[in-house]
Amino acid sequence: MKKERNFHTYRGYEIIRQENILLTPSMEDYLEMIYRTCKNNGYVRITSLAEQLNVQAPSATKTVQKLTEMGYLIYEKYGIIQLTKKGEEIGCFLLRRHQIVETFLKNIGVESELLKQTEMIEHHLTQDTIENINLLNTFFIEHPEILDKFLEYKQIEREKYDDMI
Repeated sequence: MKKERNFHTYRGYEIIRQENILLTPSMEDYLEMIYRTCKNNGYVRITSLAEQLNVQAPSATKTVQKLTEMGYLIYEKYGIIQLTKKGEEIGCFLLRRHQIVETFLKNIGVESELLKQTEMIEHHLTQDTIENINLLNTFFIEHPEILDKFLEYKQIEREKYDDMI
């Protein structure tokens, strides 16, 4: 039996994705940053979190309260923010996903706005895609000569393009 494929617009896929998850990309960014900070300090404060994410403290408070309601954080007004077990698990996953995407972009030679590009991409990839990118990153570590060949190829193609302009 042939499997039917249903195509959607980008927005359609985004709506389907949102229906299947509870965390928005912004919430994921908060959890990732809280995880990064708590890994070193055990806790974080709203003012510090807001500074790290370049947002206003009231915005950070609102999101932290929502994440607390969802069971990811322990937070009392004007107190410290800590991760629950559930928050720690998702934070670890989010940091790993970020590192995988960032490593991939570095491997293919992305230099311009690396952090911005990583942030924009990471929220829109499936777990399967992340795992395949991770395999490719590992492959490049085990076979650096192949990555070198790609980078040489990329340079040659760029030079061809520059010559055409």
